[in-house]
Amino acid sequence: MAQQQHAAGPAAGPASSGPGPDDAPATPPAPSAELSGAVEPSAGSEPSGGGEPADSGEPAPSRPAAASRAAGRPRTGGGRPPRGKGRSTGDSGPDGLLVVDKPAGFTSHDVVAKMRGIARTRRVGHAGTLDPMATGVLVLGLGRGTKLLGHLALTEKEYVATIRLGQTTVTDDAEGETTASVPATGIDRKAVDAAVAAQTGAILQVPSKVSAIKVDGKRSYTRVREGEEFELPARPVTVSAFLVHDVREQTADDGTPVLDLLVSLVCSSGTYVRAIARDIGAALGVGGHLTALRRTRVGPYGVGTARTLEQLQEELSPMPLNEAAAKAFPRWDVGERQAQLLTNGVQLDMPELPPGPVAAFGPEDRLLALVEQHKGRAKSLAVFA
Repeated sequence: MAQQQHAAGPAAGPASSGPGPDDAPATPPAPSAELSGAVEPSAGSEPSGGGEPADSGEPAPSRPAAASRAAGRPRTGGGRPPRGKGRSTGDSGPDGLLVVDKPAGFTSHDVVAKMRGIARTRRVGHAGTLDPMATGVLVLGLGRGTKLLGHLALTEKEYVATIRLGQTTVTDDAEGETTASVPATGIDRKAVDAAVAAQTGAILQVPSKVSAIKVDGKRSYTRVREGEEFELPARPVTVSAFLVHDVREQTADDGTPVLDLLVSLVCSSGTYVRAIARDIGAALGVGGHLTALRRTRVGPYGVGTARTLEQLQEELSPMPLNEAAAKAFPRWDVGERQAQLLTNGVQLDMPELPPGPVAAFGPEDRLLALVEQHKGRAKSLAVFA
């Protein structure tokens, strides 16, 4: 059978994936009424949900105030199994991806633990991290779908968020203790836009100190908790789009006049949105921190197709592996003979395709493997057939 070659990129998801870091900036959509409500703090107070570090691709750090909140953390047991598709027993559970709309108050691990109970399998993992305050898109892998996760974690992310100007916190978000308050009066929109522009494009960012980044083998957040003085090196990240949708005057709990910025942004994996909030506040001379965060997209997987844990409890219908891979990676179709060789470890000649992982498909839309080009040949990253 003749080999077929397709060099088409990933299929579009619910929200445009936007260009890569080297392309022209994408324009994120204006927040919908639902998203605006999800990130808007009430007047004179901080919101009850949202406001965690941008997904950095690393485990979520423990926060200094975590012990005091432990009693209120949601239970992570799976409860009774769901009715409907995907129901399984033991570790021979369903395969595929789930796009979950994570609720506030859950860690990413809490969601994984809950899903293990729902799907009745321990083969559950997640791509990227959302801290307890944040809501929105968390991609889970079930069964063989976990093989996709390490590659999905390298994709672009989209957020809507609220940045508060006028207060600084130890964690750069609303979960940490306030360390300084400076009235944000006198800051006009022109100054705000200039500070935002400075955080757009390819930038060097110093990550938040309360993070899981290691410094000489020790987690940064551990050093903070132990009272150490240290500096983290800046690292390159890309903010391909950054829009300010509204600027609102508010009064903080301590009486400080503050400004809340409702923003949306598209950024590379490894970007800390709370560090952006910190740096905008510092540039304006009043300090700043993140008070709310909702992730609306990871790569091609958008919040429009995300399902709540309650919905998944009732019906577990994972996205099939072939559909998930087609959305996330360039596609390479091969014939039956080539499919047999590829799944047996033979490194076939590859056509010209975009750099990075490529999803290889056999006849009948069967996902065979994730491969990458190495000296013109297909090197397997993960085999599914």
